[in-house]
Amino acid sequence: MAGEDEWLDLVDASDAVVGRMLRSEVYARGLSNFRVVNAFIVNEKGELWIPRRARHKRLFPGALDVSVGGHVESGEDYDTAFARETMEEVRIDVRVIGFREIARLSPVTHSVSAFMRVYEIPHNADPEFNRDDFAEAFWLSPNALLDRIADGEPCKGDLPELVRQVQRAFRSSIA
Repeated sequence: MAGEDEWLDLVDASDAVVGRMLRSEVYARGLSNFRVVNAFIVNEKGELWIPRRARHKRLFPGALDVSVGGHVESGEDYDTAFARETMEEVRIDVRVIGFREIARLSPVTHSVSAFMRVYEIPHNADPEFNRDDFAEAFWLSPNALLDRIADGEPCKGDLPELVRQVQRAFRSSIA
């Protein structure tokens, strides 16, 4: 189970593991060479299930967030961390309902805070979300979400870039 001070793998510019460090130390040093997963739950209308983080969260309290997000713990791969975080945060077993990877991002080449994989989870119902993680949630189109952020709605730092990646993935799956 992920704790506040779990071990994270440190990676080089090619996303190859070069060491490990406690999460608290990674953040204290302001590092970006660690791994995370992010996912959007997407319904058949193309809307994203967007939760608001709980007010007690240390980072971005009360801010809009991705549907699922978390750290890849030391020794884990991206897909394993994604499946674990999805079960913990929204009680969805992606090994049963399916998913697709829509982006691989890096702080070296993108404006993001860590090395990350971004996933899409097709799901039409409101998930049974973890109330310790999230306070409420909304179904929003990518454009409506970006409009809310542009109008000053607080959001997790990488959220606008991740929404743009979702829009690119949607366009490429239509083409």
